[in-house]
Amino acid sequence: MSRREIVGVRIKLASTERIRELSSGEVKKPETINYRTLRPEKDGLFCERIFGPTRSYECACGKYKRSGPKYKGILCDRCGVEVTDNRVRRERMGHIELAAPVVHIWYLRGIPSRLSLLLGTATKDLEKVVYFAPIRKRKPVYKVVMEGRRTDLARRGDLIDASEERIHSHYDPKFKAEEAYRVIQVDDVPLDEGDLVSASQVARFKADFGDEIFKVEPAFRIETGESEGPGEILSASELEARGGVEAFPGIQRAFVGNQEAFVVTAVAHLPFQKNDVLALSEVQLYNQKYPGRFQAQQETATIEDPCYLVIDGGESPFTRGEIILEREQHICAAYDREFSAGIGAEGVQQLLNKLDLDEMAASLREEISETTGQKKRKLIKRLQVVEDFRKSASKPQWMILEVLPVIPPDLRPMVQLEGGRFATSDLNDLYRRVINRNNRLRKLQELRAPEIIIRNEKRMLQESVDALIDNGRMGKAVLGAGNRTLKSLSDLLRGKKGRFRQNLLGKRVDYSGRSVIVIGPKLRIYQCGLPKQMALELFKPFVMHKLVERGLAPNVKSARRLIERGRDEIWAILEEIIKDHPVMLNRAPTLHRLGIQAFEPVLMEGKAIRLPPLVCTAFNADFDGDQMAVHVPLSLEAQAEARILMLSANNLLSPASGRPVVTPTQDIVLGIFYLTAMRDGLKGEGMAFRDIDDALTAIDHGVVHPNTRVKMLWNGEWIETTPGRALFNSVLHPDLRYINRQIGKKDLGALLDKAYDRVGQAAIVDMLDAIKILGYHWSTKSGISFGLDCAVIPPSKKTTVDETMKREEELSAQYGMGVLTEEEYLRQKEILWSEAARQIADDIVANMDQLNPLRMMIDSGARGSKNQVAQMAGIRGLMADPSGRIIDYPIVANFRDGLNMLEYFISTHGARKGLADTALRTAKSGYLTRRLVDVAQDLIITEEDCGTDKGTLISALVQDGKTVVTLADRISGRTALYDIEDPGTGEVLVRGGDEISQAVALKIEDSGIESVWVRSPMTCGLRNGICQKCYGRDLATRKTVAIGEAVGVVAAQSIGEPGTQLTMRTFHTGGVRLTGEDITQGLPRIEQLFEVRRPKKVAQLVEADGRVLEIREMEGKRKVIIGKGEDDGEKYVCTVPASQNLLVEEGQLVKKGQCLTEGYIDPQQLLEVEGLEAVQKYLVDGIQ
Repeated sequence: MSRREIVGVRIKLASTERIRELSSGEVKKPETINYRTLRPEKDGLFCERIFGPTRSYECACGKYKRSGPKYKGILCDRCGVEVTDNRVRRERMGHIELAAPVVHIWYLRGIPSRLSLLLGTATKDLEKVVYFAPIRKRKPVYKVVMEGRRTDLARRGDLIDASEERIHSHYDPKFKAEEAYRVIQVDDVPLDEGDLVSASQVARFKADFGDEIFKVEPAFRIETGESEGPGEILSASELEARGGVEAFPGIQRAFVGNQEAFVVTAVAHLPFQKNDVLALSEVQLYNQKYPGRFQAQQETATIEDPCYLVIDGGESPFTRGEIILEREQHICAAYDREFSAGIGAEGVQQLLNKLDLDEMAASLREEISETTGQKKRKLIKRLQVVEDFRKSASKPQWMILEVLPVIPPDLRPMVQLEGGRFATSDLNDLYRRVINRNNRLRKLQELRAPEIIIRNEKRMLQESVDALIDNGRMGKAVLGAGNRTLKSLSDLLRGKKGRFRQNLLGKRVDYSGRSVIVIGPKLRIYQCGLPKQMALELFKPFVMHKLVERGLAPNVKSARRLIERGRDEIWAILEEIIKDHPVMLNRAPTLHRLGIQAFEPVLMEGKAIRLPPLVCTAFNADFDGDQMAVHVPLSLEAQAEARILMLSANNLLSPASGRPVVTPTQDIVLGIFYLTAMRDGLKGEGMAFRDIDDALTAIDHGVVHPNTRVKMLWNGEWIETTPGRALFNSVLHPDLRYINRQIGKKDLGALLDKAYDRVGQAAIVDMLDAIKILGYHWSTKSGISFGLDCAVIPPSKKTTVDETMKREEELSAQYGMGVLTEEEYLRQKEILWSEAARQIADDIVANMDQLNPLRMMIDSGARGSKNQVAQMAGIRGLMADPSGRIIDYPIVANFRDGLNMLEYFISTHGARKGLADTALRTAKSGYLTRRLVDVAQDLIITEEDCGTDKGTLISALVQDGKTVVTLADRISGRTALYDIEDPGTGEVLVRGGDEISQAVALKIEDSGIESVWVRSPMTCGLRNGICQKCYGRDLATRKTVAIGEAVGVVAAQSIGEPGTQLTMRTFHTGGVRLTGEDITQGLPRIEQLFEVRRPKKVAQLVEADGRVLEIREMEGKRKVIIGKGEDDGEKYVCTVPASQNLLVEEGQLVKKGQCLTEGYIDPQQLLEVEGLEAVQKYLVDGIQ
C-alpha cells in the first residue's frame, strides 16, 4: 500500500485472534543471537524463521546464498527461513503465548482506570486481585453457639469473623454465632477445698466474695502420738462421720498462728479463666451469676487474606464485581454451586466475559436519572467507558492479554560494538524477562506445583509484562546496568523524547540550516544575513539546475563538482537565485506565531546568521550565543505564503495585544533620546531656520549642536525646538510631523501605534528603518558610557535609613508589648522598608545630572529601572529566605559601597530562588501552552454572524483603585450588542452589530459611559467555531478577523508566550501581603484559574441580595445573619471560621455572589450561586 492510499489511521484494541493473525510465529526462547556464530537463535527473539532473514535473499542454513530475488518467497526446506529482502525484519511481528492471562497495565493503572470504571470497583482493590496481594482488615470475631448443616466448615465453639458469620447465617437458618468477648480480668476466690484458713481470713473472704461463694467448718487436729509431725486435720462434719469427739481421745481445735482454724469444704469457682473467649449470651449469663467478678471486651482480629473478584454471586450475599476475601470465597463455594469468584488476571477476564454492555448501558442510564451529585458523576464516567466500547465494537476482555505481541527485531536492534561487546535495545531485556517467567510458569503448571508457588509466578509474569508495556507505572521500575531505568514500549512513545514528538513531529528536514545569530544593524527589517557557505548548501539544487540550464556544466554531477571547487560563477548565480526567494528564520522555543518569520536573504561573509535588530522582540532573541534555524520554502505556493503571510515586514503587530512588536529598543532608543534632548548654552543657540532642511544642513556642517535651543518656522509659525528634533521629524512620515518633545521608548511605541492606522504598513517599515539608522548613529556619537561614578549615592540616604530604623524600633516595641501581632509587625516592617527604598531611589534619580548616562538610560526606557538604581546606589532593603518569609535584617548597603559578609549571604537566597524559578517557569509555561492549544485548537472563525442576542458587559479593568486597562482599550475592535448613545446628547455613537473603532471607543469613554454590552466569543451561538461578529477585530491586522482564522490557537499562544515572564512564586511577606491575604501570582494563579481548581483559601459568597442583620461571635467561628428582600423577612445564616477576616459589617447591604470573607472565589460555588455567565466573567477577568 502506498502512502497516498492511506486515508486515516485508527487505533483500537487488538483481540487475541488479531494478534496471532499479525504474528509470523511464536517466540519460545529468551535467547537473542549465538555469540559464536553471531546468527539469531532458533525460536528466539531474533529468529530468522519468524522474522525473516538477516541478510537479503539468504536463508539461515546457507542453502540459498546470495541468490538474489530469483528465489524470493521460497521457504528453505532445511531451516524454514523464507528467502526474501531483510527489510521484512522491520515489519514482521512475533508473539508469546502466555501461560496465564495478564492485565494490560494501561487499562488498570491509567487515569482514570478503564477497568475499575467498567467493573465499578476501586482501582486499589482491583490491583490487589490482579497481583494476588493480601488485604488487611480488622473485623469483629464471632463464636459459633449452634452448628449448622456444614459442620466441616464451622463447629460449635469455633471462632469465625463477621463476614463468615454473615455467609453461614445467609445460607443456613439453623446456624447461630454470637459476638465473641475475651475475658481480660478475673476476680476469683483464691481458695480450694481442704484449704486451712484462719478466722480473720474467713471474715475477709466473706466480705470480699460473699457467704455463698465458699463454705467452711471448724478444723480439728488428731494427735496420735505415733509420729513426730502434726496430726491429721478433720473438719467438723468429717469428725462427726468418724464417731465424734469420743472416738478420738487426743483431739483438739486446730490453730493457724494464734487463731482458730477452719477447713474449706466447698468453693464456687468461676467456670472460665483469663483470656478465655465467651459468646455474648455466656457473658450475659455469667454477669447475672457472678456480678462484678470478671471483665470482658469484644474480640476483634486482623485478617490478612488474598482478594477474589465475584464473577457470579449465585445465592450468596455478594454481587458481581464485589471484592471478597479468600475465606469468604471458600465458604460461599462450599454452600453454593452457582457461586464463582476468581483471582488474578483470570478472575478479571472471567468477569469481563460475563458483561453485557447493552444491558449495562441501559441500567446505568436508569441509575443516572435517579441519582445526583458525586454518585451521578461517577455513573456518567462509567457510562462513557461502556459507550466507547459499544461504539468501537471492541470487547472488554481484550484488555486482558493471553497473547503478547513481539515487535519486529529491527525496531529493537542488537549491534556489535568495537570491543566485541553488544549494545541492545532495552526492549530485548524486558522481553527476555517475560519469556523466562512465562516458560517457568508453564513448567510449574505441568509439574502441578502448589497453588502458592504458581500464584507467585503468575504475579511475577504480570509484573514483567507491566515493565515491558510501561516500566515504572506499577511499583519500582526495572533497572538495567548502572541502575538505569529500562525504556519500555510506552517510554518510546511518551513525552518530548518519544516517537511522536521527537521523530514524527520533530523530524530533521532537508533545506534547513542552523547557526549562531549576530546583529545586523545595516539590514532592513525584512532582510536577514545568510553566511555564503550556508546559503550555497541550502540552495545547492537550485544552483546546480541553473549551472546545467546555462550550459556551464553538462550534467548534475559536474555541477556538484563546480560547486565544491567554489568557482566565481557560482556566487553570481547564487545571488540571482536568492534575490526573490525568501527564507524562514525560527528561534526555539517557538512560543507564538511570530517565533518563525520570513526574510529576504542577503549573502554575508563569516559563519553567523545576521538578524535585523527590530525583530528581536518578536523572536525574544538576544546575541549572547542564541542560535536560529533557517528553512527554505521550495514550491512557488510556499514562497508566496512566506512572502505574503510570514514576511517580517507584514508582521509588525503582536497577535496577542495588537500593539507594534517592532518597537525600537536599547541603543536606538538611547540615540533618539539623546538626539531629541534640549539643553542650554550649546553651540548655535538662538539660531533660526526656515524649515527642516535648513536645520539638517546646519547639523551636517557642524554649525549647531543637535541639542541646542533654536527657532524654526513650521506651518507658518515660529516654534522653539532643537536641530536634533528637526532631524528626527525628517525621517517621520509627513502626516506624523511635527513632534516637538524629547522622545523615549514609550513615545516611540505610541508613535508607531498611531502611525499604523494613519500611514499604513509600508510607510511604517521605511520609517522604522530610518529611525533605527538615526538611533544607532546618535547613540554612537553621544559617547554615552557607564562608569562607577554614574551611580551617585544621595546625601539624603543616611537620614532616610536612620529615620526608618527609628520607626522600625517603635514597631518592634509595639510588637514586644503585644499591640501588634507577628503578621502585622512583619507587614508594617515591609511597608516601611519598601517605602524607604522607593524614597531613596527617587532621591538618587533626582540627584543625578540630566546628562548622567545612567539617568539617560532609565529616563529614555533604553535599559534599567529605579529599583536597580536603588540597589546600586541606595539600599537593597529586605530580603526573603528560601521559605519566602522576610529576613529580619534589612540590607542598608548597596552594590557600589559593597556588602558585608552577612548581607552578601542573605542576598544569596533571592539569587538562587531566581535561578530555580526561571528553570521551573520555562517548563511549566511551555506545558501550560500545550494544554491550552490542545483545548482551544478547534476554535476557528467559521461564519460571519451567528445572530445571537447575547453578549457580555465590559467595563474598565480596575485593580487596587487604579485603572489597569481603560474601557476604550477593552471595547475597541469589538462588536456592539445594542445601540450605544451619548448620555448627554442622545447621539447614537455606534449601532448594534457594528464594530467599535478606536475613535468611537474613545468617544464612548469620554461621554462618561462606564460599561458597554458587546458581542463575545463566550456567548457565540455557533455550535462549532466562532463567528466574525462575536470575535471582533483581528489584533494582528487591525481588520475584521478572516473566516478560517484559528483564533483558539492564537489565544492559547497569546496566554502561553508571556508565561515565562510571569512569576512562579506565591508572595509571602511574613505570611501576609499588603491586602491581608496570600496572593498567588503569575503562573500558579493562571493555572489555578484554567484548571478551575478549588483554591486553598476559599471566600464565602453571599447567596442572595439582602442586608447583614447581625454578626455573632462564637467559639472558633462567627455567624453572619443575612435578611433577604427589602423587609428582611426571610433570613439565612453563614458560618465563617474565626481565622477568616470578614469583608462586611452589620447593616451593610450585600449582593448575590459578593464575597463575605477574604480569600479566593471557588468557581464551582460561584456557578451554583450566580450561574455560568458570572463564572465566565470571573475567570476572564482573573486571567486578564
